[in-house]
Amino acid sequence: MMKILARYLFRQLTVFILFTLIGLLGLYNFFDLIGELGDLGKGGYTLSDALIYVFLQTPSNAYNLMPIAVLIGGIFALSTLAGNAELTVMRAAGVSVKRLLFWLLSIGVLYGAVTLLLGEYVAPVAKQAANQHRLAATKAMLVGEFRSGVWVKDGHQIVNIAEMLPDLTILGIRIYEFGDKMVLNRIMDGTQGKYKGHGEWELEGSAETRFAPNEGGVTMTRAAVGIWSTSITPEMLAVLLVEPSQMSGRSLYSYIDHLRRNNQKTSRYELALWGKLFYPLACLSMIVIALPFAQTQRRSGNVGMRLFAGIIVGMAFHFLNQVVVYLGELRAWPPALVVSIPTLFFLFIALVMLWRQERR
Repeated sequence: MMKILARYLFRQLTVFILFTLIGLLGLYNFFDLIGELGDLGKGGYTLSDALIYVFLQTPSNAYNLMPIAVLIGGIFALSTLAGNAELTVMRAAGVSVKRLLFWLLSIGVLYGAVTLLLGEYVAPVAKQAANQHRLAATKAMLVGEFRSGVWVKDGHQIVNIAEMLPDLTILGIRIYEFGDKMVLNRIMDGTQGKYKGHGEWELEGSAETRFAPNEGGVTMTRAAVGIWSTSITPEMLAVLLVEPSQMSGRSLYSYIDHLRRNNQKTSRYELALWGKLFYPLACLSMIVIALPFAQTQRRSGNVGMRLFAGIIVGMAFHFLNQVVVYLGELRAWPPALVVSIPTLFFLFIALVMLWRQERR
């Protein structure tokens, strides 16, 4: 009997959550497409290119919208069940609040796992493909924050990359390599570089200048192709194409390790990494908070009001998430604490609401 009720609840919630997610994705994609219309005609950027770009952004939007879809879909589903007195029948059949809460948490874990998979494997790849497609279609190149290009430190090397193409081919490379006591040992230039794997880049139009005062001064050699050995990979340079919050956890961890080894600031990327770990747990908070909303009124005529309240709660969650991350980065708070605040806060509110309802 309990298994039948659990499957029925899961089926109802899944239908409403998926319909909500599809509706939200349609709305977001529509506004994304409107935002792209202004760039039509730039460098051969066509409507079909804009549609492909928007389509490739869908997994990233789904990842960001999943907790809100779980909340709104959960409120809609549970309110419908409450309005049809089905929740009352379940309670009369022996389903306690604890059991109902356990079922909801199980569903939240499932959607949290889907969110985790989206954020780790699907959304980062699709987002990078979307950016690369757009840059290629508009004939644009990615330029760093400085007029001289992007600067990266790797051990005893300081690297300047003037431009980067959408396929992560780098242009205008200059590598400064230092020895002990930061004495300049050599400068290596390349017109174009492509990653060949195993920590090696192939530089076309290579020119190498070595500084060896004890061995005759300065020597310069040129070659059609040169090899640059470094721990810098295209995945690290992909930070320039994708925001930290849109990177996979593995890429973030690798990049944080690289920054630490080079004594550089990591707080922004640590916040993004911990956010990747905690964000799927938001699905648990949202599905739990949907239950007290659904039980607030028993009449189905109040579903619209409850949905509106759910949307407000979803917006509050998104806003709080953005604010605490900004404050955490500004104040250098512990990343794990910062990213857990919104999820734990809304979970606490949901449990308090359920406790108060049961006391009445």
